[in-house]
Amino acid sequence: MGTWASLDAMWDLPAEKWIFWAVLLFSWTVYLWETFLAQRQRRIYKTTTRVPPELEQIMDSETFEKSRLYQLDKSTFSFWSGLYSEVEGTFILLFGGIPYLWRLSGRFCGYVGFGPEYEIIQSLVFLLLATLFSALTGLPWSLYNTFVIEEKHGFNHQTLDFFMKDAIKKFVVTQCILLPVSSLLLYIIKIGGDYFFIYAWLFTLVVSLVLVTIYADYIAPLFDKFTPLPEGKLKQEIEVMAKNIDFPLTKVYVVEGSKRSSHSNAYFYGFFKNKRIVLFDTLLEEYSVLNKGIQEDSGMEPRNDGEGDSEEIKAKVKNKKQGCKNEEVLAVLGHELGHWKLGHTVKNIIISQMNSFLCFFLFAVLIGQKELFAAFGFYDSQPTLIGLLIIFQFIFSPYNEVLSFCLTVLSRRFEFQADAFARKLGKAKDLYSALIKLNKDNLGFPVSDWLFSMWHYSHPPLLERLQALKSAKQD
Repeated sequence: MGTWASLDAMWDLPAEKWIFWAVLLFSWTVYLWETFLAQRQRRIYKTTTRVPPELEQIMDSETFEKSRLYQLDKSTFSFWSGLYSEVEGTFILLFGGIPYLWRLSGRFCGYVGFGPEYEIIQSLVFLLLATLFSALTGLPWSLYNTFVIEEKHGFNHQTLDFFMKDAIKKFVVTQCILLPVSSLLLYIIKIGGDYFFIYAWLFTLVVSLVLVTIYADYIAPLFDKFTPLPEGKLKQEIEVMAKNIDFPLTKVYVVEGSKRSSHSNAYFYGFFKNKRIVLFDTLLEEYSVLNKGIQEDSGMEPRNDGEGDSEEIKAKVKNKKQGCKNEEVLAVLGHELGHWKLGHTVKNIIISQMNSFLCFFLFAVLIGQKELFAAFGFYDSQPTLIGLLIIFQFIFSPYNEVLSFCLTVLSRRFEFQADAFARKLGKAKDLYSALIKLNKDNLGFPVSDWLFSMWHYSHPPLLERLQALKSAKQD
C-alpha cells in the first residue's frame, strides 16, 4: 500500500514540479551521455601508445606521444570542470539561485530609487550580477587551463598580468554590448503586441549582422594587434587566387595571436563587396615567433648559402619549426574560400535565422504559461528576461541538443566539400601537407572513437580528410 500511495502522490504533483524535475533530469542525462562519450575517447588516449601503421608516414612517434599526453590532460580537465559546472547548475536550481538573484537585483534597484515597475532596469542588474558570478566561478578553471595545461604543453604565451587585464577587458566589452542589446530586446518584447516575436527576431538579426561586420575592425583590435600583410609574393598569390574565384577581397591582415598561444587559425569576414582575410601569425612559417626563437636560441643568423649550420641546429629547426609555407597557406585559404564559394556561410546564416525565428515564435506561445515561471520559483511575477532564460535555456534544451548534433553532421559535410574545392584549385598536395603540419603544431590526436567523433567533431578526423585528398593527388 505504501508503494502505491507514493506513486499516487508522485502523479499528483503539480505541473510546475513536473517541469522542474524533467529539466533537472534531462540536464543530468546529457551530462552522463557526454561523460560516457568522453570516457570512450579517453580510453583511446590511454591505450593507443604507438603510432598506428596507417599514420607512420605522416606522424613521428615523438609528436604522437606529445599529442596523446596533451589530449589526456585536456580530457582530465574537461571531466572535472564539467562535473563542477553540472553540480553548480544543479545547486542553483535546487536552492532557488535564480529567484534569489532576481530579488537581489530588485534590492539594488530599490537603493537607487527604481521600484518593481522598472523591470528592464532590474533585468540589466540581474544580467550584470549573473555574468559577474559566472566570470568569477569560471576564473580558477580558466587560470588552471592556461597556466598549467597549456603552459605544460608549450602553448601558453601569456603572463598572469596580461591574462587578468585581458579577462577584465573582455568582461567590460561584453557588458557594453550585452546590456544595451538586452534592454532594447526586452523593450521590443514589451511593446511589440501580438507579433512581438517577429520584431524581436528582426532586431536580433540586425544586431548579429552588425556585430559580424564591426567585430574584426573595432572589437577584435581591442585584444589583438592586426597589421596588413606586407607586399610580397604571398599577398600577390592570395589576391590572384581571390580574383580567380571572384572573391571580393579588399584587405589581408596578420593577427598577432602568438602573444596568447601558439595555436593557429585563419578566417575571412565581411559582407557583399568588402571581404577581408585574417591570418594568424602562428600559421605563417616566416612570421612564427617560435621559429624566430629557434634562430635566437641557436645564436646564429640564417645563412643564405645553407652551409655552416650545425646538425644539432638543423635538427632543432626541423623538429620544432612552426607554421606553413606559402603554398600551404594558400591551400588553407583555398579551403576557407571554398566555404564562401559553395555558399556554406550563407547557408549557415539562413539555418541560424530560421532557428532563431522558430525559437522566438515558440517563446511567444509559451511565455503566458505561469507554470513555467512557478517551476523555477517565480510564483508572483513573470519577468520577461526570466522567461527568456527559462524557455531558451531549459525548456528548449532537448531541441538544442538535437539541433547541435545535426549542425555538427552538416559542418563535417561542408568541410569535405571545402577540401574538394581546394583540390579543384590544384591545392590537394599542399593542403595535404598543411593539414599534417597544423595537426602537429596544435598537437591534435589523429585517432578517435567513432561515437565520440560522430557526436562532437565539427571537422572530419584527420585521416578521413587525408584519404580523400590522397586519392585526388593520385588521380
